[in-house]
Amino acid sequence: MGKIWLEKSYPPGVPFEIDPDKYSSIVEMFTKYTQQYAQRTAFINMGAEISYQQLAEQATDFAAYLQNELGLKKGDKFAIMVPNTLQYPIALFGALMAGLTVVNVNPLYTARELEHQLTDSGTKAMLIIENFAHTLEEVIDNTPVEHVILTSLGDRLSTIKGGLVNFVVKYVKKMVPAFNLPNAIRFNQVMTKGQSLTFTPVDINGEDLAFLQYTGGTTGVSKGAMLTHRNMVANLEQAKAAIKPLLKEGEELIVTALPLYHIFALTANCLTFITLGGTNLLITNPRDMAGFVKELAKYPFTAITGVNTLFNGLLNTPGFKDLDFKTLKMSLGGGMAVQRPVAERWQNVTGTRLLEGYGLTECAPMVTISPYNLVSYDGSIGIPASSTDIRIVKDDGSDAEIGEPGEMWVKGPQVMKGYYNRQEATDEILKDGWLATGDVAEMDFKGFFKIVDRKKDMIIVSGFNVFPNEIEEVLMMHEGILEAAAVGVPHEACGEVVKIFVVCKQGKIDEKELIGHCRDNLTNYKVPKIIEYRDELPKTNVGKILRRELR
Repeated sequence: MGKIWLEKSYPPGVPFEIDPDKYSSIVEMFTKYTQQYAQRTAFINMGAEISYQQLAEQATDFAAYLQNELGLKKGDKFAIMVPNTLQYPIALFGALMAGLTVVNVNPLYTARELEHQLTDSGTKAMLIIENFAHTLEEVIDNTPVEHVILTSLGDRLSTIKGGLVNFVVKYVKKMVPAFNLPNAIRFNQVMTKGQSLTFTPVDINGEDLAFLQYTGGTTGVSKGAMLTHRNMVANLEQAKAAIKPLLKEGEELIVTALPLYHIFALTANCLTFITLGGTNLLITNPRDMAGFVKELAKYPFTAITGVNTLFNGLLNTPGFKDLDFKTLKMSLGGGMAVQRPVAERWQNVTGTRLLEGYGLTECAPMVTISPYNLVSYDGSIGIPASSTDIRIVKDDGSDAEIGEPGEMWVKGPQVMKGYYNRQEATDEILKDGWLATGDVAEMDFKGFFKIVDRKKDMIIVSGFNVFPNEIEEVLMMHEGILEAAAVGVPHEACGEVVKIFVVCKQGKIDEKELIGHCRDNLTNYKVPKIIEYRDELPKTNVGKILRRELR
């Protein structure tokens, strides 16, 4: 796309190239900044704070336990299945220090989804919040998991508050269904035992796997994107380069409402703000918008990330517009398209522009970002991140001209190694070092990119990827269904929701029964919201259902 010309579109202070080898690993980066900002607060959750020094000490204790008591070795897979609590960063950095590959798991997974991810990844040990331990109980015997560490929501709070929170969650709100995992050990016991054990540093290099981050990729079942330490270091350096002119090291407080198990918050909030000596305010339940706004009122936050639905939800929550936004410097939207009405209203209310970017799990995730110095929302996804090349490729394989649409291909140090144990799927998306995103985009004469459409059939619900193949497979598990297809349809609050087209074998299956079947097998955001019954579905001449016609 003409690097010398494109470089001119970069705003002041943003380097055109970054050093992806600045740190040998996330662990080296973590060690440096926890020492540099030792007395700064690293994370806050439900009123409890943990400093950088305390985080480093507790992560080391956790790593020592994994090494000595569980016998885990470099390269073993360790799953984390918890919401935004202080336990997450402790376990995350502890596992990485021990040389393990972290497998992030959505706590809301159904038993079927959980079994697939644990089995596909070869997970040997995991940390799970007890609220969802009953799901693990259903499938653990069918997985390679050998060790389970259980935690409760209040485990890292003060003794009195933590005990009260755990009592209310379990016995008053009854949010912990009965489960039986007799060999599981409690998180706080792990931390106590770890203090008496010796941690042995592990030699970790940039090509070692840091994460297996699961995604559907372009098609098919959920796959583990292999993200190396170098991939992650590169992307956090790219993210830091893009936003650093707005921020001051050691002075920022970022609101982290998106789950840390999602690649967006993991990189943009957790890792990037570690390198800035920032404080992450962890919101455990952002769906409680009233409670979320009350929490925001307590802190002079300087940055916030989210998806369009989160920003829209805050704007429509009583009390939000009355908050003090004088300290707010940066608002960053990703995960799904930011809608113009939301972006404009956000800027009017908070006085900050919503920076929009584009990324995908396979790129750790950032590919483009809107320059920090733009005056207002412009509908674009911005310019390429530092050290990132982008091609717009036409159907015939040639490069598109300026303003001409084509598939976006990406090359850069943040591009994944491939899909875990799926060479065929890897070969479909990685082509001579270029990652074919499956998204149709175009570039304007200033070097700004805009997403035109999605080439792939993926549905995006509130920033989460939903893949039609998975929905259709679950539908076909119902004995009364002959054919089924799933598509995304526009939705004001969620961006898109799932709509299904069903051909029944006999009569008409009751809608409640069909939705119930889906709820038993799919996470809530994947459950269809609209059902249309058909006598037949449109197909190609070889019998493939034409989703595009249904859309």
